[in-house]
Amino acid sequence: MSEMARSQATLGLRGPRMPHIDYMLLGAAMALAGLGLVMVASASLHKIEDAPFFYVRRHLLAMGLGLLGVLVVYRIPMAVWRRSGTLLLVLGLGFLVLVLLPGVGREANGATRWIPVGSLNFQGSELMKLILVVYIAGYLERRREELAHSIWGFLKPMGLIAVACLLILLEPDFGTTAVLAATALGMLFLGGVPFWQFLVLLSLAGIALGVQVLLNPERMSRVTSFLDPWADAQNSGYQLSQALIAFGRGHWSGVGLGNGIQKQFFLPEAHTDFLMAVVGEELGLIGTLVVIGLFLVIIWRAFAIGAAAEGRGSPFAAFTAFGLGLGIGLQALINIGVNLGMLPTKGLTLPFMSYGSNSLIVVCLVVAVLLRIDHETRIWLSDNFKEAGRWARV
Repeated sequence: MSEMARSQATLGLRGPRMPHIDYMLLGAAMALAGLGLVMVASASLHKIEDAPFFYVRRHLLAMGLGLLGVLVVYRIPMAVWRRSGTLLLVLGLGFLVLVLLPGVGREANGATRWIPVGSLNFQGSELMKLILVVYIAGYLERRREELAHSIWGFLKPMGLIAVACLLILLEPDFGTTAVLAATALGMLFLGGVPFWQFLVLLSLAGIALGVQVLLNPERMSRVTSFLDPWADAQNSGYQLSQALIAFGRGHWSGVGLGNGIQKQFFLPEAHTDFLMAVVGEELGLIGTLVVIGLFLVIIWRAFAIGAAAEGRGSPFAAFTAFGLGLGIGLQALINIGVNLGMLPTKGLTLPFMSYGSNSLIVVCLVVAVLLRIDHETRIWLSDNFKEAGRWARV
């Protein structure tokens, strides 16, 4: 089978006509975003008595900005992203430094992660989830041979990644640091890093994160409460124990949309970090599996789009798609794992669904980049199959 045929098969392209976008990816993202809006409303209407729709309105605003971002970013060719990787990284690191400056960053709940912009707050660490993937993809395209045969080629990008992670840890934001580091390591592994180097770096990253946990009493308490949340269910294990109760109440089909009790009186951050627990209580195991299934569809399509881009000879687009799929998958995995008591508690939103303007806008941009990669692949395929009369469609 030729490279073009393999690319066509990977994308699932068949038939007489070729649409311009991956409707399965777009549909899964829209389904998660729509369900997220409903669940944010369900989890937050009781929070402010005089303004029950406060969080809903702000979430809708973020969705509107995200949609606008999709329309703009979708029109940017991948060649522009490839040329701009270094500049974007410098800007991203600048934002991470800026938020730490006294009088610039806004503090909330003991963390300084936001820069006030009018009535909104800008969070540079969220944007880094996209920027870092673009930069590493460009590096892998330029230095793939050096990366595979020289330890120096491996250490250079890791130095910049370490700087970004250190700046985010200073905010502090341990969860985002873990997602960024894991995504970068995954991309480097896919890019051809020798397995022994990957294992050494993975071990070093694990040791560094372990030291961060040991040196911080709050993080340490999260680990101990994760191992046995019921040992201190009214203090360090409170969030996790209440989340587990929510899932337990949901059974197979849930108690009904809007009928959850945990979000009203017991579960803190129900509309952000623990939105999945609200889904589990109100929509049950069925609703939980639907959400997980939609995330699996998005990850599958991201990797399929990346494989097709690689098949047409565009390694930058391929690695970008792989990295974005990894990033979304890892963040969803960590958030759901935390809600289910499988991982220590971290302040990470559930992509597409949780309340959080920056997170929602950035995942919309991620989808736009994936759709752009897919669009360029489809144009390439149509140009190469036109003479044979084989237009493709999903």
